[in-house]
Amino acid sequence: MSPAARRAGIALLVTVAVTAATMVVFGQAAYDWIKAVHVIAIISWMAGLLYLPRLFIYHCDAPPGSEQAKTFSVMEGRLLNIIMTPAMVVSWVLGLWLAVQAGWFKAGWFHGKLLLALAMSGVHGYFVGAVRKFAEDRNTVAPRHWRMINEIPTLLMVGIVILVVVKPF
Repeated sequence: MSPAARRAGIALLVTVAVTAATMVVFGQAAYDWIKAVHVIAIISWMAGLLYLPRLFIYHCDAPPGSEQAKTFSVMEGRLLNIIMTPAMVVSWVLGLWLAVQAGWFKAGWFHGKLLLALAMSGVHGYFVGAVRKFAEDRNTVAPRHWRMINEIPTLLMVGIVILVVVKPF
């Protein structure tokens, strides 16, 4: 395990421990604090989902096996493993806790939000595969593909925010 991955794991454990302690100490009053951590995790996850395809676009222009390609592979791997995946995990865990506490599983808008969040996780999974292919110099996808894919997280985010804020159904 690399030092960066170890630090990310420690940060994730500290976040989980502090969040759990907040739940225990504050009980129901912890709800707003947990929601704040959830939103911070979502912002971190979204930043990665929006930035990673840009790295893929630049990586496509680097000759396979070059120092530049290796640098992009390191950047992509760190972004995914140190920021995006831990942020996604925290987002899901806290989001489900919030949903249980608020009784949202019976709300129609929440079903739509959950569906879009699952789609967002699917995009994340697609990016995991792409990071592996780029690291092995096996990317066969053109930069145009990554430019178009870059819009999917944005569209999903817009839908999620509308459902959460407006609660149209």
